[in-house]
Amino acid sequence: MVMPARRPTVPTETLSTVPLKVVYRAADVDLDYRRDLGDPGEYPFTRGIHPDMYRGRLWTMRQFAGFGTAEDANKRFHYLLAMGQTGLSVAFDMPTLMGYDSDHPRALGEVGREGVAIDSLADMEILLDGLPLDRVTTSMTINAPANVLLALYVAVADARGIPRDQVGGTTQTDMLKEFIAQKEWIVPPRPSMKLIQDMLVFGARELPKWNIISISGYHMREAGATAAQELAFTLADGIAYVQAGIDAGLPVDEFAHRLSFFFDCHVDFFEEIAKFRAARRMWARICRGRFGAQSPRSWWLRFHTQTAGVSLTAQQPLNNIARVALQALAAVLGGTQSLHTNSMDETYALPTQEAVTVALRTQQIIAHETGVAGTADPLGGSYFVEALTTELERQAWEYIRRIDDLGGMVAAVEAGFPQREIAEASYRYQQQLERREKIIVGVNEFVQPEEQPIEILRISPDVERRQVERTRRVRAERQQRAAAEALARLRETAQSGGNTMDAIVDAVKADVTLGEICDVFRAVYGEYREVAII
Repeated sequence: MVMPARRPTVPTETLSTVPLKVVYRAADVDLDYRRDLGDPGEYPFTRGIHPDMYRGRLWTMRQFAGFGTAEDANKRFHYLLAMGQTGLSVAFDMPTLMGYDSDHPRALGEVGREGVAIDSLADMEILLDGLPLDRVTTSMTINAPANVLLALYVAVADARGIPRDQVGGTTQTDMLKEFIAQKEWIVPPRPSMKLIQDMLVFGARELPKWNIISISGYHMREAGATAAQELAFTLADGIAYVQAGIDAGLPVDEFAHRLSFFFDCHVDFFEEIAKFRAARRMWARICRGRFGAQSPRSWWLRFHTQTAGVSLTAQQPLNNIARVALQALAAVLGGTQSLHTNSMDETYALPTQEAVTVALRTQQIIAHETGVAGTADPLGGSYFVEALTTELERQAWEYIRRIDDLGGMVAAVEAGFPQREIAEASYRYQQQLERREKIIVGVNEFVQPEEQPIEILRISPDVERRQVERTRRVRAERQQRAAAEALARLRETAQSGGNTMDAIVDAVKADVTLGEICDVFRAVYGEYREVAII
């Protein structure tokens, strides 16, 4: 009788198919310490951007929050701050993300479902009620209408008398990754880049503490990218944005230090740590070597991390607490500046208050009980980690060379190159799961026949009614002439190629809604329709 081959019980390659040796030795690492590593706080910042890392300041604990109306989300923000969260992070609903008001026909059934609905200055004032905007930084996960949400935030600060140079936070504003992976857009790639240039110039002039772009690999990884693809495509997007700022007339050192990054932290523990270390080294070399940046602050890769939503399972959801804890630990060991830990129930819905509290407590336990924050880059010098860091960097540079050959990232996106690479990687991974070459506990191995239901957050249908009523009331009660004049000025500015940001700020202060502003962009630049990638 021929016995079937025994299936391996431990991986022989990383999640991204980098082959693994049984043991790593000094011969596997070819590094010059000063050139390739340096101490923490020293170029090329492989070991961290600060000399003392978390001894000087812990990472910002920034739980993603937002659902229902502005009142609902504001209540959750105050709860999280009371629980020890140190920064705000706003999730918006699908109509807001796509630039539609809540009473638009396309918004039907989606208002407040996956984030908070924000249509007007009245909504933003309620969302930020009681929050100290000059002391708490706010991250807004918004892309196509990021200019409108930034204008709303600035308008609230202006109304409160808070100087613009004291307002800190981040707008994601990363449209290239939208065209690559997340697919939430309004206008085509090139006019999208023009609107981002407007924001870069406005930020450099008015908001010195604001990160105008959070260059995001997270959504590419969630779409199926490998670690090397996430690393390469994220940095290639960063190259495109730096070039856009330079093309807008900004000296690189005037804005590069206000660009931040946003990475996924997936479940392959050491691969993720290596990815973060490689990212810092590569970005330092890109900014100093490719763009000639002189300020060390311009060489820093500052990044936010979110644990991998795609790794969470609906099956045995309590297992997600363990996954998130390990991913968060990897992010900290990799030197993140900001961290969001997913809640165990996010495969079902937006998180309940209990679930989000457990997720926040996970970060606090890592920070205050494990001891890992006491030493900068504690895995630096590990033969395995250094070899893996170098290999991921090698693969990423190869992708960047291919993108340069295509004419840069905008041209590569238009040609469908990164989209195709990610789709193929996702397909390969799915095949591995179906052949059980890779294991997901509770899904294709260690399955339980009966699952116990857990409590989930349900959004009342009344949310949409209340939000629609407020939006229509704002339009009915505003000074109509002022609103019409503000919209006309915005349209003229967009058509003439001028910087649109001041006109957007004036428009939101005149109670023009998000959807009305985005309709101007649709009319001037045209709506984007994706071409199928074959």
